[in-house]
Amino acid sequence: MNPTLYLLLSLLLFGLGAAGVVLRRNTLFMLLNLELMMNAVGLALVAASLAGLLEGQLIVLMVLAVAAAEVAIGIGILVSMVRLKDSPLVDLWNREEP
Repeated sequence: MNPTLYLLLSLLLFGLGAAGVVLRRNTLFMLLNLELMMNAVGLALVAASLAGLLEGQLIVLMVLAVAAAEVAIGIGILVSMVRLKDSPLVDLWNREEP
């Protein structure tokens, strides 16, 4: 198996995730794009393990655990902010209430 194709796919997915984080204003979509970026890193590490670096598989498990914790904490913060500001849009969270 050629790991180059997997690395290119990983780069594409990471780029899409980074663009989604920068361009989106809805926090739920921002969290989904962060998850996409973490999965892209996991794919790159699996591709590295195909090239002979077996530690990549162990690091993927740690990345997935961090991604799961990030989603759990992020959803909790999102729910509390939506309850406080009545909107999931990040732009509205920075405005002062009159």
